[in-house]
Amino acid sequence: MNVGCREVALTDPIQDARIPMWLLYPASAAAPAQTMRFGSYPLEVALNAPLVDAAQPLRLVVISHGKGGSPWAYRDTAAYLVRSGFVVAMLEHPGNNRNDNSLDGTVANLENRPRHISLVIDAAFADVELGARLAQHGVAVIGHSMGGYTALAVAGGQPAALPNEVPEGRARPLQVASDKRVRALVLLAPAVPWFMLEGSLANVEVPILLLVAEKDEFLPPMHADIILSRVSDPGRIEHKIVAGAGHFAFLSPFPPAMVRPEFPPSQDPEGFDRAAYLPTLHAEILAFLRRVDL
Repeated sequence: MNVGCREVALTDPIQDARIPMWLLYPASAAAPAQTMRFGSYPLEVALNAPLVDAAQPLRLVVISHGKGGSPWAYRDTAAYLVRSGFVVAMLEHPGNNRNDNSLDGTVANLENRPRHISLVIDAAFADVELGARLAQHGVAVIGHSMGGYTALAVAGGQPAALPNEVPEGRARPLQVASDKRVRALVLLAPAVPWFMLEGSLANVEVPILLLVAEKDEFLPPMHADIILSRVSDPGRIEHKIVAGAGHFAFLSPFPPAMVRPEFPPSQDPEGFDRAAYLPTLHAEILAFLRRVDL
């Protein structure tokens, strides 16, 4: 089975910005595949190839990247899920990505990101080629770091801006709309300071796979306690600490030209082998998504 790839035209009318978006999907093994570069990141795809014949509807997974990041940093995870029978929507959050991080640390970014997810889901179901083949009973969101914040917010979380993010200097609720189509979350070292208020995650009632890194220097494992203590049913959370891992352990290995000490996403704690860990990560995500009832 090949990884099919289609770019989708999408705009956020409120932010007045284009949302770069790609749909990756199971394509016929007979479709010609080639290694394409998405920025600096290579991936073998069959561009605009026909969707593979499938007896069952295909489930949709949306990946939300971290701040200043790229969806293609999770390309191995996306390709693995596609080859396992999922459709994966990859988006680049406008104003909070590798090319333009101008909205980092702003209320606008906190309010924009969850809306992007809903717009992407809308676009996937409206896609002429793929929309009719998608399962109608639920969507999963995978979020890393700031993408974890995004996933929680779109699944019913009620975040509050931090005092340093607003002129009045005190926490205040944000205007974020949830999306009932989101029925499962995979949270990878999620950023959660915006959910400190009591009751902020009470409406998050979906199953969650929560993976945190033992040696995360940006979001220590204790941040998971915010989620575990605030969701309505912590029994629906599968929580694991990845031994020896750092914050960026969940990203695909970077091309050799990008691996350098001054580029933290390419680095891991001493003794941790990211390439060796990823197959375990992928198997855990797949098992979770197949296990939960969307």
